[in-house]
Amino acid sequence: MLDLDLDREGTPPRDAATLVLAREGPSGLEVFCVQRHAKSGFLGGAIVFPGGKVDTSDKDPAWADLVTPPRSAPFASGATELRALAVAACREALEEAAILPLANRTLTHAELVLLRARAKETSLLACLREQALRVDLGALHPLARWVTPTAETRRFDARFFIAVAPAGQEGAHDDRETTASFWATPREMLDRFQAGTVWLAPPTHRTLERLCTASTTLAAMRLADEANLEPICPRIVRHLDGDVDTMALVLPGDPEHEVAEVRVPGASRFVLTGDRWLPGSAPHRP
Repeated sequence: MLDLDLDREGTPPRDAATLVLAREGPSGLEVFCVQRHAKSGFLGGAIVFPGGKVDTSDKDPAWADLVTPPRSAPFASGATELRALAVAACREALEEAAILPLANRTLTHAELVLLRARAKETSLLACLREQALRVDLGALHPLARWVTPTAETRRFDARFFIAVAPAGQEGAHDDRETTASFWATPREMLDRFQAGTVWLAPPTHRTLERLCTASTTLAAMRLADEANLEPICPRIVRHLDGDVDTMALVLPGDPEHEVAEVRVPGASRFVLTGDRWLPGSAPHRP
C-alpha cells in the first residue's frame, strides 16, 4: 500500500474532494465508511469516506442551474472552483455510497441506487435534468484540506466536506471501486484500527479523532465551521535510532515541519509501525 521515495521531487497534486456523511445512531454520531478495492492503485483496501478526484464534468458551467450555492471556503481560488469541488464530493458520494443531498426532493434508497446506475450510463448532469433534481451543495460544510506528501507517486489536494446524510438514505457501496460499506461511530472505527482489523490513512484517522468530540450531527457541523482550512501538507522524515530506521509523517506544528502553526488538533505526527501509520509525538532532542 506504500510507495514512498523520500528523494522524489513530487508531482503536482490533483484536485480531489471527500464527503464525510454523518447521522445520529443508537450510540451517537455515526459516519458512513467504504472500503476501497484491494487492487486499487491508491489506498487499496483502506477504509475511507466517499471521495475521489475532480473530473472535467464537475467543472461544467451547466451545474450552476442544478445546484444550490456551496458554503464559502478559503480552500478554493474562487466560486467556480469551489462549486466544482462540492459537485465532485456529491458525485462521488452517489457513485460510492448511493447517497446524495438534494434541495427539492427526497429520494428513497431504491431510487438512489437506480439514479446511480442511470448516471453511469449517461451522466449525473443528464439525470438531474431528466428528473428535475437539484443537488444541495449548501448542505456540505468544509472541514479540512489534506495534500499528499511529495514522497508519494500519486498526489491529491483533497478538500474534505461533511454533511448530514438525508433521512432514509442508508447508503450502499458500488462493488467496483468500493467492496464494503457500513455506518459506525468514530470511536468504533478507531478501536478497530487499534485492534488491527482495518487500515486507515492518516487523514481518515485524524478526521475520526476529531469527530469523536461530537455526539450529534449539529455538533459535528459546528466543529467543521470552526475548522482551520489552511492546507495540511505532511512531510516524511526518517530517523536512525541505533539499528532501527524510523519513518514518520509530520504535520504542521511538529518541530520537524516547516509550518509552525498547528492546523489540525491531535498528535503532531504519525509514525510508521509495520504497514500502519500510528499517532505519535516528536522524539526528544537534548
